[in-house]
Amino acid sequence: MIKDRESYMERVNSAYPAEIPEALGESGAFIRFCERLSRVAPIDRPVLIIGERGTGKELAASRLHFLSKRWQGPLVALNCAALTSSLIEAELFGYEKGAFTGAVERRPGRFESADKGTLFLDEIGGIPMEVQEKILRVVEYGSFERVGSSKPVEVNTRIVAATHADLPSMAEEGRFKKDLLDRLTFEVLFLPPLRERGGDIMLLARHFAAKMAFELGRTEVPCFTNEAAAALESHPWPGNVRELKNVVERAVYRSDAPTVGEIVFNPFKNFDKPIANGFEEADTLTADGRKKSFKEVVEELEIRLLRKSLVKAKFNQQKAAKALGLTYHQLRGMLRKYKNKGIFE
Repeated sequence: MIKDRESYMERVNSAYPAEIPEALGESGAFIRFCERLSRVAPIDRPVLIIGERGTGKELAASRLHFLSKRWQGPLVALNCAALTSSLIEAELFGYEKGAFTGAVERRPGRFESADKGTLFLDEIGGIPMEVQEKILRVVEYGSFERVGSSKPVEVNTRIVAATHADLPSMAEEGRFKKDLLDRLTFEVLFLPPLRERGGDIMLLARHFAAKMAFELGRTEVPCFTNEAAAALESHPWPGNVRELKNVVERAVYRSDAPTVGEIVFNPFKNFDKPIANGFEEADTLTADGRKKSFKEVVEELEIRLLRKSLVKAKFNQQKAAKALGLTYHQLRGMLRKYKNKGIFE
């Protein structure tokens, strides 16, 4: 057991970005989230983390644990969505020998394993109602019974839960216990999606690229072309940091040069097909399979280049015009031409 908390936290903080690069960020939204997390971490109460898939909810729970008074205790995690309803109760509370077929010996559950520490329940919205009742009892009284036993087991465990579901709506519909929701929400932390984190996209992209190059045994640190960076910054990132990591690692692995120019967001597309002027063969077809006209293809290419240049120039139209080799008035004319095409969305 580590006795020197100050030196330990110094080591954790210094290692955190290197070991968990998904936790990097300098945008206002991310900094505000970290400040709220740090504020509630020492308070020994349940916390609920709300965030989209891939935003790093488990990493946030880990940070919360190591900043808490329980930092020397265990951090135990359970993905509730990965288990069937019949297994969740046994995983959480353990079971006695002979409690059911296959229970050949007593096994402690996650609550016991997390005693004097933190239990992270990911996707808590997937827990069945009967198990929610037992969790509520642990939160209120600090005790429960293993499956197949009536003897109470006492634990001192802090619960940190996470979900992307709308728990208040689920509670109103009777699919989540209102009492449990009340107990779990001493504080609710909203983890911002990547699309709201501004400059964090390229910060993370460069970090993932460097780590992938190191893994491949390459000596040069990868860099991105202006077009590749613009593509990364303009992508909506529905899969958030997890998706960004996959996209960047794929781009570095497929590039034979230290400069990364091609970004493939959809790995199911055939990347061996020739690409002309930024368009693949599939881009010349409409959703219903009709072949696009030459005018439609040219218009889509112009819109794509306009959007990328504006994003890269942070919507400074003079800089965007210069990057495209246009005059300011030429750019303004094209923006008027495509004003209803969602360029500024």
